[in-house]
Amino acid sequence: MEREHLLLAVDRLAAGRTAAARIDEVARTDPRTRTAFTRVTWLLLAEFVIGAAAVAEAVARTRTGERVSPVVWWRLVVIFAIATTLFYFVWRARLGLWWAYSRLRLFCVVFPVVAISTCLVPGLYPTWMVEEQLLFSAVLLVVWRVLSTPFLREAYARPPKPGA
Repeated sequence: MEREHLLLAVDRLAAGRTAAARIDEVARTDPRTRTAFTRVTWLLLAEFVIGAAAVAEAVARTRTGERVSPVVWWRLVVIFAIATTLFYFVWRARLGLWWAYSRLRLFCVVFPVVAISTCLVPGLYPTWMVEEQLLFSAVLLVVWRVLSTPFLREAYARPPKPGA
C-alpha cells in the first residue's frame, strides 16, 4: 500500500492535474494496445542494451589508456536515466494512465532531437559515441511511431480539462 502511495505521488508530480486520467478499460485491454506496449517494451530494452554497450565501450577504451571525456561519461549516465524514465512511463501507460502515454510519446521525439543536436557539436563526442547516439535516437523514433498509430492516439486521447 505504501509503495502505491509513493507511485501516485510520483504520478502527481509528473502529470499534474491529469494524474488520475485513465483511458477506457476496453481500449486498455485491447490486443492492439497490449501488442503496442509489448513492442515498446522490447524496443526500450534494446535502448538499455545500446546504453550498456556504450558503457562497455567507454570502460574498454579507458582500460587501454584512452581518455574518455567527462562529457561522454555524463551522457552515458543520462542515457540510463532516460531509459529508466521511459520504462516507468510504459508501465504506467499500460495501466491506462493518459499522462504516461502522453509523456512517453513526447519524450520519444524530444530525446532524439537533443541527442542528434549534441552530436552536431564538433568534437563533443568521439565517433563511437555519435554512432551510439544516432542508434539511440533511431530506436526512440521507432517507439514514437509505434505509439502514434491511429488506434493508440484515439485510445489515449487527451482527457477534457477539469470543469470543461
